[in-house]
Amino acid sequence: MKVALVCDWLTEIGGAEKVLLNLHQIYPKAPIYTSQYDPKKIDWFKDADVRTTWLSKLPKSLKKFLPVLRAWSFSRLDLSEYDLVISSSGAEAKAVKTGSNTIHICYLHSPTQYYWTRQDEYLKTPGFPKGFNWIAKISLKILDKPLKAWDKLAAKKPDYIITNSEYTKSMIKKFYNREATVIHPPVEINKFKPKDFANLRHGLVIAGRQTPYKRFDLAIKACNRLKIPLIVIGNGPEHKKLLKIAKKSITFLTSVNDLTLVEQFQSALGFIFPGKDDFGIVAVEALAAGTPVIAYKQGGALDYLKNKKNGIFFNRQTTENLTKAIEELTTRKFNYQKVYESSLAFSEEVFNQKIRTFIKDVLNKSK
Repeated sequence: MKVALVCDWLTEIGGAEKVLLNLHQIYPKAPIYTSQYDPKKIDWFKDADVRTTWLSKLPKSLKKFLPVLRAWSFSRLDLSEYDLVISSSGAEAKAVKTGSNTIHICYLHSPTQYYWTRQDEYLKTPGFPKGFNWIAKISLKILDKPLKAWDKLAAKKPDYIITNSEYTKSMIKKFYNREATVIHPPVEINKFKPKDFANLRHGLVIAGRQTPYKRFDLAIKACNRLKIPLIVIGNGPEHKKLLKIAKKSITFLTSVNDLTLVEQFQSALGFIFPGKDDFGIVAVEALAAGTPVIAYKQGGALDYLKNKKNGIFFNRQTTENLTKAIEELTTRKFNYQKVYESSLAFSEEVFNQKIRTFIKDVLNKSK
C-alpha cells in the first residue's frame, strides 16, 4: 500500500507537528508533502522524505503572507498515485488532489482559524512584522467571501475527518457541515512523569506562545493581585506587553530546554491555562507532571479537566474570576498521583493505537 503524509508547513514546533511526528512513526517510509520546511526550527524529520512545494523557494518568514498561494499550491498537488493519504492540517493542506481509489483521511486540528474561529482576533492583531498589519487586515476583508468559499470546498475533499476534541468537532460541524471522529492528540506522558509525587511544590506556571487569545495577561494580573510567584515560560508577539504589566512575583523564562521545562512543571502548585484552545497539549503535559490545571471552562479543556479532581475551572475570562480559581487551587489538597493518572488516556501509545484502529476500519470498509 502506497501511503503519503501531508501537512500545512514544517517551520515550527507545535501540536500539529507532534501529530505528524506520530504519523511518521507509524508510516516511516511515507513521504511528507508540505509547503515549506525549516529543519533548523524543527529537527524531528531528519530521517523522513520531506517534499516541499515551490513555496519553499520563498523566505520562511513570509509564511503568514501565503494563505492564498498555499491554497493554490495544495489544490494542485496531485497525490492520486497513493492508496492512502493522511493530512495533518489546520489550514490549506486538506485540499490536496487524490484519485478515485485513494482514501484521504484528514486529522483536522481546527477549521482554518483566520477565516472562522478566530477571524476577529486576526483582524485586530494579525501578528505580522511591524508596519505590515494593515496589509493583512485589508486582505482578509477583501478576500473574506472567496477564501471562505474555497475553504469550505477544501473541507469536502477528505473522505474522513479526525479531530482533537469535542469542541473542535462541533466547530467542524458548524462551519463545514462535516462529521468528525475525536482522537485526542499525542502527549509525551512519560517525559513529564515525576519520580516522586511527594515533592514539595510552590508557585504557579504558565507556558506557550504568547499570543492574545492565550490570555497570558489574565494569569499575570491575577498573580500580581495575589502576590503569588508565577513562572512564565515562552515568548511571542505579546511578550513586551506582558513584561510591562508584570510585578515582582512574576518571572519570565523566554528560552528553556526540555529538562528545565519538565522541572518547572513538576515543581509547581498549579498550571494556568486561561485561553480557549482547540485542545491544549501543554495543559495535559502539566497533568502528566502531576500538576493540577486552572483552566477557562471552554474549548478542548472540557475533554480532560475534571473540576476539583485534577484542576479548577473558571467561568469568565476576568482577573477576578481567575483570582478566585487560583485561591481555591492553592488552598485545596490535590492527590498528585491521581492528577498524573488522569493524563494517561492522552498518551502517544493511546493515540497510535486509536489511529491504527481507525485506519484499519476505514480500509476494511473500502474493500
